Amino acid sequence: MSEGDITILGGGLAGGLIAFALSQRRPEVRVTLVERGAALGGNHIWSFFDSDIADADRWIVEPFVSHRWDGYEVRFPGHRRVLSSGYNSIDSDRFDRVLRERLPAVRLNEEGEPDGAAIDARGAGDLGTLDLGWQKFVGRVLRVEGGHGLTRPVVMDATVDQVDGYRFVYLLPFDRECVFVEDTYYSDTPGLDVAAIGARIEAYAAAQGWRVAAREREETGVLPVVIGGDFDAYWRSTGKAIAKAGMRAGLFHPTTGYSLPDAVRLASAIAAAPDLSAEALARLTREHAERAWQARGFYRLLDTMLFRAAEPAQRYHVLERFYRLPEPLIGRFYAGQTTLADKVRILAGKPPVPVGRALAAVLKR
Repeated sequence: MSEGDITILGGGLAGGLIAFALSQRRPEVRVTLVERGAALGGNHIWSFFDSDIADADRWIVEPFVSHRWDGYEVRFPGHRRVLSSGYNSIDSDRFDRVLRERLPAVRLNEEGEPDGAAIDARGAGDLGTLDLGWQKFVGRVLRVEGGHGLTRPVVMDATVDQVDGYRFVYLLPFDRECVFVEDTYYSDTPGLDVAAIGARIEAYAAAQGWRVAAREREETGVLPVVIGGDFDAYWRSTGKAIAKAGMRAGLFHPTTGYSLPDAVRLASAIAAAPDLSAEALARLTREHAERAWQARGFYRLLDTMLFRAAEPAQRYHVLERFYRLPEPLIGRFYAGQTTLADKVRILAGKPPVPVGRALAAVLKR
């Protein structure tokens, strides 16, 4: 490799956005994106709120957005609400297509190894170094004969039976007849019974009165929800002296498991960095990830109460109460930018979990 070359290992969300940002803002740098799969981005649909992304960084995601809506809704047994924040989705097919069009050097079906200035974005490190709950899901794109009747996303429909922890259905209406239906669980275990969850999706569709004409796509996922752990041990588990991104760097929201806002922020920071040497990139990404970990202790505290204090079938009360709070606070929470005043507001009032269990869970951390 020559000076000024950067290899990015892993063509998922984090690696792809860094490669794109560098290609747009640092044309003097030759970036090679290496992906062990046959396509960039795998088989995923990523979504984000407008408030997740700083205006100055919107250029990093805008070319990849497949669908956009002007609001979304949530549904709980005792509370329904429509929120006005813009909501966006990126599908991996578009992600793959745009990156191949914009990047001069993409290598597929290769594992790749660090060589010179490299950024490792090849998925999670040793999750055994962390104390975790899990957000897991099965999602299907359904074609509904005659239309599904939805006009906006439903980020949480928790009016469904509570199974395997906090369960909700997530809905994205792509067009009049096409809808993405994801059955999601905040669970104590990472096991995913795809057949059983698929049957629940079909039952949910039937309960809506939908006549499903076709199933066009399926994806599955198991995301970590961080209760605690050793960040330094997690970082060391995949090497100490190499730059990292995405799940490899521990850059994901501790409560939601989602990594898109962090992926955008890191891509922006790398594209603006004056020094892109191997040593500087390793230092930049380590410091960036460690700052994020240290700043997010509040979310891990909430996760402790959710997973250690709330009975699994009653966890929905925590989210139902959360969605009664002011909309700007909700936006800052998902963006990972909760203020001190927000924290006080979230914890104030009658807790949605038993006080004794909550205190016991916190003291055991």
